[in-house]
Amino acid sequence: MVFYIQRAVKDILENRFLNVVTIITIALAVLIVSAFGLFFLNAQDMFNAWKKGVRIMVYLAPGTSEAQRLNTRYRLQAIAGIQSIRFISKDDALELMKERMRRQTSLLENMRENPLPDAFELALVSESNSPEKIEFLAQRIEGLPSVSEVEYGQQWIDRFANFFNLFKLVGYGMGAMFFMAAVFIAANTIRLVLYTRREEIHIMRLVGATDNFIKLPFYLEGLIQGFSGGLIGLGMLFTAFYAIGSQFEQSLSAEMVSIRFFSPGTCAVILGGGMVTGLLGGFFSLNQFVKE
Repeated sequence: MVFYIQRAVKDILENRFLNVVTIITIALAVLIVSAFGLFFLNAQDMFNAWKKGVRIMVYLAPGTSEAQRLNTRYRLQAIAGIQSIRFISKDDALELMKERMRRQTSLLENMRENPLPDAFELALVSESNSPEKIEFLAQRIEGLPSVSEVEYGQQWIDRFANFFNLFKLVGYGMGAMFFMAAVFIAANTIRLVLYTRREEIHIMRLVGATDNFIKLPFYLEGLIQGFSGGLIGLGMLFTAFYAIGSQFEQSLSAEMVSIRFFSPGTCAVILGGGMVTGLLGGFFSLNQFVKE
C-alpha cells in the first residue's frame, strides 16, 4: 500500500498544474454546496425558533357579553394544541397601541370611543407550530361563537416557507451541477496523466502487471485530490463563517437564536463527499482509458 501511495503522490507532484486545478475545482464545489447547506441549517433553526413565538390572535365580535367571552375561552381551552390563553381587553389594547405609537399620539387623542375589539392571545405547543396545523387551528377557532376574526400571520409564514423551499431546490440543483463539474474535471486530469504514462502502462501489462496494480495509484490520486479539495473548501467556509457569523450573532441574540457551524460528523461526511468526487473521477477516466 505504501508503494501505491508513493506512486499517487509522485503523479500529483509531476503534474502539479493539472492537479491544482482539480483540487481548486473540488474545493469550490464543496464550498458552494456546503454554504447552501449551512444556510439551510441555520435558516431552519431560525424558522423553528420564530414558529415557537407564533401567536394566534382571536378577536371577539363587538357587543360580546362576559358570559359569551367566558364560554369562548372555555371552548378554546378544549382545543388540542393550544398551550396558553391570555385575554386582552380593548382598553388594554388601546393603551398598548398608544405606547407603540408615541410619536403619533395626536392621531388617537380625538377618538370618541375605543374602536378596538376584545381579544384572546393564544400560544401554541411546539407540535402545532407547522403552517398546516396553525391554519387548521385557525379554521376551527373561526367557527366558534362570538369570534369575528382570527389572525396569525399566515401570509408571512407561507411566504417564508415558500421562499425556503424554493431556495432549497436551487441549492440542490447547483449542488448537483458543481458535483458533476468536479467529477468531470477530476476525470480529465487523471486521463491526461494516463496518456502521459500509456507506454509505461503498456509495458507493465506485458510483464504481467494486474489491472488492480495499475489502477490503484490512480484511485488513490483521486482520493487525495478529493480530500484536499474538501479540506480546503471546508476551511474557506469556516473562515467566512467565523468572519461573518460574529456580526449576526449579536443581532440574533435578542431573538434567542444562535447560528452554528456543521457538527464534526457533518464535516466528516462533507470530506467523504469530496473524496467520492475524486474517486469517481478516477473511475470514469480509467474506464474510458481501458476502452481506448
